[in-house]
Amino acid sequence: MNEQRRKTVRLQRRKLRVRRKLFGTPERPRLTVNRSHKNISAQIIDDISGRTLCAASTLQKDVAEAVKYGGNCAAAAKIGQILAERARMQGIRLIAFDRTGLRYHGRIKALAEAARKAGLEF
Repeated sequence: MNEQRRKTVRLQRRKLRVRRKLFGTPERPRLTVNRSHKNISAQIIDDISGRTLCAASTLQKDVAEAVKYGGNCAAAAKIGQILAERARMQGIRLIAFDRTGLRYHGRIKALAEAARKAGLEF
């Protein structure tokens, strides 16, 4: 198995291990983050009803106009801020943060800190 394949398998294993324990409820929905090299997206999910309550991504047209490049910490912070504003408009304040097996570092950390600063609690 080559190194990239091994990293992907390990990430999937970590992601599944976390998802077994972390579950979004209507009172405390789950904020999940997906990042790629060029973009980042986040959404708040109620796992009981299986619905996405709100989402933000650097691929969305209104966000892409505000963010020049989606693969850096500044874009992640902007996504965290926009997502928190959209969540607060729906009355969501408490969330469970799911970093999908990724380290709390760099863009993930920037997104989380911006969301906290904008009013989400986790």
